Amino acid sequence: MNLQPSHLIFAAGTVAYMVIRAAFQRHGASGAKAHSRADARDRLLIVIVGLCQMGLPALLLLTPWLDAANYTRPEALTWVGTVVMAGALWLFWRSHADLGASWSVTLELNQDHRLVTQGVYRRIRHPMYASFFAMAIGQALLLSNWIAGGAALLAISLLYIVRTPNEERMMLESFGDEYRDYMRRTGGILPRATTP
Repeated sequence: MNLQPSHLIFAAGTVAYMVIRAAFQRHGASGAKAHSRADARDRLLIVIVGLCQMGLPALLLLTPWLDAANYTRPEALTWVGTVVMAGALWLFWRSHADLGASWSVTLELNQDHRLVTQGVYRRIRHPMYASFFAMAIGQALLLSNWIAGGAALLAISLLYIVRTPNEERMMLESFGDEYRDYMRRTGGILPRATTP
């Protein structure tokens, strides 16, 4: 356990992430559910992501248990990681703000759910996942540890691959052609190079 400035930057970013999530979770969707695909697998994926985003980094920062996986990296990566983490936090906050009451931590839609296509959702359908990927990249850049640094990227990739098809099906069932048209105009986690 050898705390470095990059570790403190990561810890501050993690606290900011939790503050953003807590603020929007208090004001998130609370009405009757029209559709739900939340199941044990979905909840397990969320737990795995949480352990990789926060649990393993906590082990790195607070114990010597992961020290064998430490490596030396150029100090310039601290600055790159800081910029990536800041951008990820902005996108995470903006995604929540644009969704408003339509956001839920699990796969579910309220009866009064609306399709959000403005703000960051104008160009990409899954900006929150994009922010998770960016945070995972920031984590890898800021934590010079093969396990604590890289685990979040693997967990987010698994979450995205497993969860997104269910999410897209649920949106198609609820919004039909409106969502189909939205899919044609937008990218998943990156904007389309050209829009039809």
